[in-house]
Amino acid sequence: MLAIVLRTRSLGMIGATMSLLATVACHEVAASGKVGALAVPADEARLTPAQVADSKVVVEALTERAIDDTIVATGRITFDDLKVAHIYSPVTGRVTKIDAQVGQRVVKGEALATINSPDIGDVSSTLGKAQADLIAKQHAYERQKELFAAHATSQKALEDAEDDYRKAKAELDRAQAKAFLLHASGGASFSQSYTLLAPLDGEIIARDLSPGVEVRGLYAGSDAKELFTVGELDRIWILADLFEADLARVNVGAKVRVTVVSYPHEDFEGTVDYVANILDKETRTVRVRCTLPNPKRLLKPEMYATVALSVDARAVLAIPKSALLHLGESTMVFVEIGESVDRKIRFERRPVSVDEIDGAAFYPVQHGLERGEHLVIAGAEQLATML
Repeated sequence: MLAIVLRTRSLGMIGATMSLLATVACHEVAASGKVGALAVPADEARLTPAQVADSKVVVEALTERAIDDTIVATGRITFDDLKVAHIYSPVTGRVTKIDAQVGQRVVKGEALATINSPDIGDVSSTLGKAQADLIAKQHAYERQKELFAAHATSQKALEDAEDDYRKAKAELDRAQAKAFLLHASGGASFSQSYTLLAPLDGEIIARDLSPGVEVRGLYAGSDAKELFTVGELDRIWILADLFEADLARVNVGAKVRVTVVSYPHEDFEGTVDYVANILDKETRTVRVRCTLPNPKRLLKPEMYATVALSVDARAVLAIPKSALLHLGESTMVFVEIGESVDRKIRFERRPVSVDEIDGAAFYPVQHGLERGEHLVIAGAEQLATML
């Protein structure tokens, strides 16, 4: 009976010893970084060197790169204001003739339309009256000078004649200035026609009048409407709104890339030529003006646009686009983390967060990776199939 008890105790001690040895062995494996071939985590792939070569897996040490960063803003297309004219009628009257059609090219000084206006008659009449009055006042002044020289009139009469002459001359100057503004002339026969002229070379972009309609004049104190828009579309402006936080990164001369809804697969390139010196107090944004060539005239004023502004390159930890895997809503990469006990190369799938800049070859790392780690930059899709 005693022998049986001793034998049982001996077996228990042996079992305990084996358990202790197994625990020590596990700790040693963990301490050495070696993992048994059977204990493979769910997010880890293990390949022999030959399998790595066959799968065309390429590994590269993660490092910093100069990223040509961009800032995206909303914008609106508009005319270059030095190459557009909004034409109103300065006189009230009736349209008798239209010389220019929409789409027609005109040169500076070319007739656009003719308006029959009583305002022109009034100006011409005023000018003729001022010319006649000046002649009369000049004659009176000359007579007073002769009489004064012969001691036949008083100093006061001479001075009054001189004052009347100067007033008449001032009135003629005023009438001439108004007549010049309205292309009117004084004389025996007065014309009531006013001709709208093109103020610059360009294309008739818009026209809002028809023969026989009545138009309001700018100088009549009424609400006048724009009759013609003349301009060039071979170069246009983009007005973009930039947030205050991005202001320091955008400089005059920076390159911009513009896209519009009408042509989603076409990019238009230009440069920043002006950054405003004041912020909008409501939106806390600053206006940025970009100039774009528009040789095909695809971009139209008042189109909305998406503007990508290039800013100064910065050295950041970045990974190539080819290293990313999109699994549902998660972004993953594979990282080489060493060898297993059976001499296989271990690749760990890891979630990361990167700034996926549109059109960039490298994406800045926000978190999930460290400098010097060995990143799989090619063959990540093959590794994903082995999990």
